[in-house]
Amino acid sequence: MNAALEREIKLRFASVDEARRAVVALGAPLVRNRRLQQDALLDTVDGALAGCRSALRIRTEDGGCRLTFKGPPLASPMKLREELETEVADATILREVLARLGFRVWFHYEKYREEFRLQDLIVAIDDTPIGAYVELEGHEDAIMRTAAALGRGPADFIVASYHRLYASECAVRGTRADAMVFEAS
Repeated sequence: MNAALEREIKLRFASVDEARRAVVALGAPLVRNRRLQQDALLDTVDGALAGCRSALRIRTEDGGCRLTFKGPPLASPMKLREELETEVADATILREVLARLGFRVWFHYEKYREEFRLQDLIVAIDDTPIGAYVELEGHEDAIMRTAAALGRGPADFIVASYHRLYASECAVRGTRADAMVFEAS
């Protein structure tokens, strides 16, 4: 079983270009090119997962699919929670199996992500419909050190999910918050 504690923060940047310049200046090599990630969050009709502050996600990208369960947040100045994740061969069949078990998709979101590595830290640049973010995932000391090198401190740490960030922005705009996706061109 591939169970681990996931520790991460997000940092907001004015643009993807600014984020990329800052990350490259750290000397972090690119390990995964920019690609579209399409995520779907699932829950039961009665919100069993939300009720225990957990999440179930299907992520598709580059023709692949991953199923991720995230446990409730643990006490930490960063986002810290158990994460169970596995690759799945067929996203369509996975969705059907989960539907038959009573799970439904309640939120879709998209982002373009490219990933860099700085020692044992994953540094991801996320281009989302609500802006540019750098996500730092790894050990707490590496996150703190890298955030400081990016000119950021704990007051800048964002631990909210993309769903929560999007819902907050939609509340301000008075729009629906059911899917954070890029507009069709």
